[in-house]
Order: sequence, then C-alpha cells, then structure tokens
Amino acid sequence: MKTSRSFRAAALTAVLLGSVALPAMAETPPNMLVIANRIDDIKTFDPAESFEFAGADVSRNVYEKLVNFDPLDLEAGFEPQLAESWEISEDGTEITFTMAEGHVFASGNPVTAKDAEFSLRRAVILNKTPSFILTQFGFTPENVEETIVATDDKTLVIKLDQKYAVSFVLNCLTATIGGIVDMATVMEHETDGDMGAEWLRTNTAGSGPYKVVDWKPNESVLMDLNPNFGGEKPAMERVIVQHIQESATQRLQLERGDIDIARNLSPEDIAAVKETDGLQVVDELKGRLMYWSANQKNEMLSDPKVVEALKWATDYAGMSGSFLNGQYTVHQAFLPLTFLGALEDKPFSYDIEKAKAALAESGFPDCGTIEISVRDAQERIDIAQSLQNTWSQLGCDVSLIVGTGAQTLDRYRAREHDIYLGAWGPDYPDPNTNAGTFAYNPENSDEAGATGLLAWRNAWGIPEMSEKTLAAVTENDTEARKEMYLALQKEHQTVSPFGIMFQQIEQHAMRDNVQNFISGGATTAASYWVVTK
Repeated sequence: MKTSRSFRAAALTAVLLGSVALPAMAETPPNMLVIANRIDDIKTFDPAESFEFAGADVSRNVYEKLVNFDPLDLEAGFEPQLAESWEISEDGTEITFTMAEGHVFASGNPVTAKDAEFSLRRAVILNKTPSFILTQFGFTPENVEETIVATDDKTLVIKLDQKYAVSFVLNCLTATIGGIVDMATVMEHETDGDMGAEWLRTNTAGSGPYKVVDWKPNESVLMDLNPNFGGEKPAMERVIVQHIQESATQRLQLERGDIDIARNLSPEDIAAVKETDGLQVVDELKGRLMYWSANQKNEMLSDPKVVEALKWATDYAGMSGSFLNGQYTVHQAFLPLTFLGALEDKPFSYDIEKAKAALAESGFPDCGTIEISVRDAQERIDIAQSLQNTWSQLGCDVSLIVGTGAQTLDRYRAREHDIYLGAWGPDYPDPNTNAGTFAYNPENSDEAGATGLLAWRNAWGIPEMSEKTLAAVTENDTEARKEMYLALQKEHQTVSPFGIMFQQIEQHAMRDNVQNFISGGATTAASYWVVTK
C-alpha cells in the first residue's frame, strides 16, 4: 500500500509539473512550492462556510480581510489590510472602516467597501457553520441591511449590539469567515438564490496572493498567482498541496526531492529527517488542541462519573512520551498556551484505580459499549487505540469508527457519535475563540443547529456557563478578564464532557533551501506568499 501511494504521489507531482516522473534527489522548480499534507477534510473554499484546517490554509492565501496578520511577525497582532484605518464611536458600538487603495480581485475588479458589505452580510445570511463568529455581535439575516453598511465605495460601517473590546471584534474579523469575496464575480454564479455558494465551493474569488485553479478532493489543491495581487509578488508562483496520508510516504517524497515540505511526519520519521543532509526540521507551537468529547445524548456518557472515569483512564504522559513525542505536549484546558488566561493546571493523570472508583460510583459500574469516531490519520488512530486499550481495562467495550476528515466531521456535526476524537484550532487570537465553543451553548435543541459550537455538537446544555462566557467578552479590564477565563476553565475541567489532552507542536520537515514557511502559530493558518527558496 505504501509503495502504491508513493508512486501515485510522485506521478501526481510529475503531472502538475508538466514533466515525466522526477528522478531520485530531484528538486522542485525554484518558483514552485510543493507540500505534502492531509487535506481530506476540505469541504469547500467558500470563506462563509469553510471551517476545516486544510481549507483555512487555502483561504488565508486566497482571501484578504479588513484586518489580518503579518506571517513574519505574528506576535504583533492584527494590522490593517483591506481597511487602512478605522474609527470607534463614542459609545463603542460602531466601527467605521476606511478601505485601502490598490487591492484588486483576481478578476480584475477593484476591492471596495461594497464587496466587504456583501461578504459579511452574505456570511450572516447563509448561516453556515462558522457564522457564529459574526452573529455573536448581534448580526442577523434580518438586520444586516442596517448593521453592516457601505456608505460609499471607501467606507464600511458595522453596528454592534453592545460595546465590546475593540480588539475582540477585530480579532474575529481575522477569522476565515472574514475573507472578502468579489461580489460581482460571485453573483454572476448565483444559482437558486444561493449567493454563489455552490460555485465558491470549488472556485475562489479573492484578492489575496493566490487563486485556486484546480482541486481534486482527497488528492491535491493547485494554486497560482493572482495576477492582480496588489502586494509584493511572491517568490512562489505556484503552490501545490498534495494529500499524502502516510508519514513514511511523505518522508520518501521529501528525501527524493519531489516535495519541499512534509507536514505530517511521525516522531520516528522526524528523527530520521534530522539526520539527513539537505533537510531541516522546524518546530512551531500551534494553538491546535487534541481532545475527545462525549455525546450527552448517550445515557451512559451523560453520567458525570463515567466521564470522570474516562479522563482518569487516559494515558496522557504515555502517549506524549512515545508515539506523540516532540509533537504534542500534555495540556488539559480549552485555551491553548500563549492565549490570555490559558490555564496550565493538569488535574488528570493516568490512574486506573481512580478511574475504577469513579466508574463504581456511576450508574454504569460495568461500563458498556463505546464507539470512538476518529479521522483516518496516523496519530489520531494511535491515540484512539490507546484510549481503546486503557478504557477497556474499565470493562468498556470500545470500538473505533474510522473515516475521512469530512466523514468524521459530518457525523460529529450531526451529533451522531458516542465519543469524538479530534482536534480544534482557534479561529482568531482572542480567548473567546475557544471559550465561545467549548463553554457556550445557550440553546441545546437539535433545531438550534449550532454546529460551530462544540458544546452543542456534544448536546451539552450549559445556560449558566454560557452566561459566564458572555460576561467575559464584555470585560474591558484585561487582568479581570484573564481571571474570568481561568475560573471558567477550572470549572470546565471538572464538569465538562471534554477530555482535552494535548496541544500541538507542529514539526515541519523541509528541504534546507526553504525559508519563511509559517504554518500560522497559535493564531492563524499557513502563509505561502512569504516563502522563498
């Protein structure tokens, strides 16, 4: 199987390069970046709907936003992009953006405030999974014509339902859903009132450095330069992201020179790369958390003592010290390190006796059947198998339901899982990005359809905790706000159906001539336009 997939990967590269299969120790062209990554979670390129890791990488390189991050200085925070400046009303409820000059869509149409108005209104009206990032400010399909308004081609006014910390609002606009689309081009492809959603699923209409020219689901994404990009011309004129599942295959392609970057190598393959001439490894702390969660529709898993038992029966140190070594550090709170108020407490460790005692106090002392829904990715399968092993020691009958990234997410968002094992990454660099999904679910009915909220996906109704989460976003005193998030996480660790286990340290294996590859740290997605060779 590995040999077959390796051959297909090399053949794909050869086709995309327009040449025959590459020989051993080949090099990709100097103006082309070829990346191996798992991209089977991509469902759409539409910034109003895209809410998956690999899709966010594409969006960051295709769509500009009102404010964004400099990939070479992420610690500086957001900065102007499509908006050159903004003003805040005296009562703090209106933000007026003045658009910058020189930004042009791939179609050749100039970017105007009307495009920004259309894009933000559209995201609210379509009400797809990530829409809560905008609707939390009071925007609704019914009021967007009054609350998101372009007064002319240079000026956009957004009206909030109450005063928020300005940094919180602007950080939210750096999320994927903040991508500004070409209104004219999108509406040319509208079908049955979908505001171009079906077309944008497989096409792009942005003003960023690149445009998507080809996508083969579960195989590859091909991006070329946006010929009208208003910034400095990127050195990489073409970017190819190949879906290569196995670590060994990615490493082989990297060693052969068929790819420039491998993003999913195991610790063993990373160790080998470090000893190979011509290759390098760069560590980058990500905001991505690895966790499991228990569906509260399941009677057994809604018992707090059962969930507590599963937390004690998780071998955190054993996993991070073996097959996750160097790539995940133990972390047990919903805010990742580097975020305001991140809690470093780790109250749970692997203790099978405490796990058995907790289970004995539950209504299900003999445990029962548990299905773990997990994406077909090696480290996740390894984690799932570890849980299967240790939870089975409690008498649980544990099985794995393995699927592609998209299949597993569909099951999760439909609340059809027992246990979901997966990852979550921040959408914007404010603590509410995770608090607002792990600890917020004011309406728990199936009809609410709040698929962007992890608490809702797990049918965990928490009206009181939701109020605490809302209170934290309106607190302007930074130290007080920090304390609110610390308290919220401590409560969450105790009562939630989430078993948060690890924070990712992404290890990028690259050819040693690759420079400035930034996968986004804890705040954003990957940036290709700054890469040089």
